[in-house]
Amino acid sequence: MTLPLALIVDDDRGFALGLTRLVRTEGFDVVSAHSLEEARAQIASRRPDIILADLRLPDGSGADLLGSFEGTEPPDLVLVTAHASVETAVDVLRRGAVDYLTKPIDFGRVKIALTALKRALELKGEVGSLRSELRRLGRFGSLVGASPAMQRVYDIIERVAASEARVLISGDTGTGKELIAEAIHAHSRRRRGPFVAVNCGAISTSLIESELFGHERGSFTGADRQHKGHFERAHGGTLFLDEVTEMPMDSQVRLLRVLEASALTRVGGTTPVTLDVRVLAATNFPIAQAVAAGKLRQDLLYRLNVIGIQVPPLRERGDDVALLAEHFLEGLNAAAGLRRRFTEASLDRIREHPWPGNVRELKNVVERAYVLTDDEVDVEVASALEPDPSPSLHNGVGSSLGESERQLILATLDHFSGDKRKAAAMLKISLNTLYSRLREYKLD
Repeated sequence: MTLPLALIVDDDRGFALGLTRLVRTEGFDVVSAHSLEEARAQIASRRPDIILADLRLPDGSGADLLGSFEGTEPPDLVLVTAHASVETAVDVLRRGAVDYLTKPIDFGRVKIALTALKRALELKGEVGSLRSELRRLGRFGSLVGASPAMQRVYDIIERVAASEARVLISGDTGTGKELIAEAIHAHSRRRRGPFVAVNCGAISTSLIESELFGHERGSFTGADRQHKGHFERAHGGTLFLDEVTEMPMDSQVRLLRVLEASALTRVGGTTPVTLDVRVLAATNFPIAQAVAAGKLRQDLLYRLNVIGIQVPPLRERGDDVALLAEHFLEGLNAAAGLRRRFTEASLDRIREHPWPGNVRELKNVVERAYVLTDDEVDVEVASALEPDPSPSLHNGVGSSLGESERQLILATLDHFSGDKRKAAAMLKISLNTLYSRLREYKLD
């Protein structure tokens, strides 16, 4: 069994030697250093589980060692000082230390701190093992799926979550891009901060800058008070921009400036507001096509796409479809206090269906079948599978593309009894685009 590693950093060699002996007796492997430079060399060689460092070193402060773990969760840092005061204690804790000790050292307190740390490391190992087992069984936070395609997505999430890098998530409508963004946030150091999700395609073009960046009172008609936008509400956390390719080009220019400066000025304002926000974005539009079609600025793409995650469609995820269907059924049973189950025929049909609407379509099908059937949930009886709008289409050779599109949109809306969100999801267009088309047809 590998012992946890402690790094002791103190320019007083005698003190460092005495502390080394004590820490070893508590079941730690120990390395020592006598300056920041030496400590960083030790860290580069082997990552410690705990650092006990003097606050004042010949070449800086022991607190500066936290900067050696940029992009990853740092180890516990205990700072040692011979000049204790309330101000010093507050300062070292604010800088990221978990505790501080004063010289001369209270060895009893050191033992208590080391015992607590060892228990925390054991718990972390147990949690890590449990998380690995859950992942193997198809659970990764709120994500469900055990297929190789999803395991690759989980690998990327774990790597990018520890960093501050921006991520562009792409994939078909209904594949769960927002859940991917939530998982990145939940595994990041920002997890205690807010997660704010914005559907750029659902905000009218006249309001999108006010919604994102906020506005000052009197900046336009109806602005009767100051309004903080989504960026400010996400301060200290993560902002998720879904359907970013639906954002107007002039708003994309302003978004680019905000990302470059890490600051914004509210609409109608003059005072810059500093931001501490990690931005994640998503699109269901193929990225290269989005740039070529003028839906996404290339310079903005470079800012957003530091890391790219391609979410696989459900048809490429093998038996994940049955796993997801059972997951949705479990949730419905829990909410209703029932114990319904799928018929074998339903599970076979679920596995065979191509699911053009992906996970969102599957969830809707399961919910609809659950409502319309009894103890055995039968998707065939519920007629819940993919709609076939073709009976309502009457366009023949010579029909214009515009008329064909109009009939397809109206037939899909009719199938979903006017539910615009479901119709937009099935048509793989944004809700904003659907509303725009309906206004053209004078039907909204």
